[in-house]
Amino acid sequence: MSDWFAGFAQERLAVNGVCLNLRHNIGSAAGRPPLLLLHGFPQTHVMWHKVVPLLAGHFALVAPDLRGYGDSDKPQSDASHAAYSKRAMAADSVALMRLLGFERFAVCGHDRGGRVAHRMALDHPQAVGRLMLLDISPTLTMYERTDMAFARAYYHWFFLIQPEPLPEKLIGADPAFYLRRSLGGWGSHGLEVFDPRALAEYERCFGDAATIHAMCEDYRAAASIDMEHDRADSRARIASPLRVLWGERGVVHRLFAPIADWQAKASVPVSGRTTPGGHYIAEETPELLAGEMLSFFGAS
Repeated sequence: MSDWFAGFAQERLAVNGVCLNLRHNIGSAAGRPPLLLLHGFPQTHVMWHKVVPLLAGHFALVAPDLRGYGDSDKPQSDASHAAYSKRAMAADSVALMRLLGFERFAVCGHDRGGRVAHRMALDHPQAVGRLMLLDISPTLTMYERTDMAFARAYYHWFFLIQPEPLPEKLIGADPAFYLRRSLGGWGSHGLEVFDPRALAEYERCFGDAATIHAMCEDYRAAASIDMEHDRADSRARIASPLRVLWGERGVVHRLFAPIADWQAKASVPVSGRTTPGGHYIAEETPELLAGEMLSFFGAS
């Protein structure tokens, strides 16, 4: 994968009580604006591999594996699931960027990474300069509007939150099958959009029992402590300039109204558009996404 991330360093850095695996191009990006890239389920930072070559000449890019994912630490959890709350993950991200020398930065988050970015914008507004969210509506909004269509389309939201070890055991019986079924079901062209090397990397990471458990904890947190945090902050609003993109062939497009949903959570006007694909925007339409990032975040 070195050719995917040419000029990027790979490190494991200790922040907020965990070690995060990440790639960055800071060494060759002096003076360029910082941009944090946060991946989603069931992937790793590798999901950005088609986008970073198009952005590396313009930004200081930082792409970590979220705690629990990829080669980052999988901390122990408890009945509160606080270790996998979006608040904890957001704190990881802010601490990481500060360690790398960035007090304020832009953020693009896909899927779970977008939910981390949402919490980051609320808990650390001074850190988030601009925010882009990919193929999500707010977690609380999506849960509160659950109906049969959503439950069928996003069954994993309700499967992964079941008490351990039920989902862990079932997924662990054939991790590659579950991963491929998930990836192939949410894109616009099945598994064809994924580079075979990226798919192999996702399979390597997903096959680890600790990762499977951590991912379940991520979703358990979303259905419990994250919603508690969201309800407690019901009057808080995102103050950073916000742009949202979503796939026209995806569940979010079919069942939700992303601009209106996010406008209800923001104190600034929200812009956005559909993209011609499904859920995996960074791998289905990387040139379009890179263009959106260059336009919205600005470039040196």
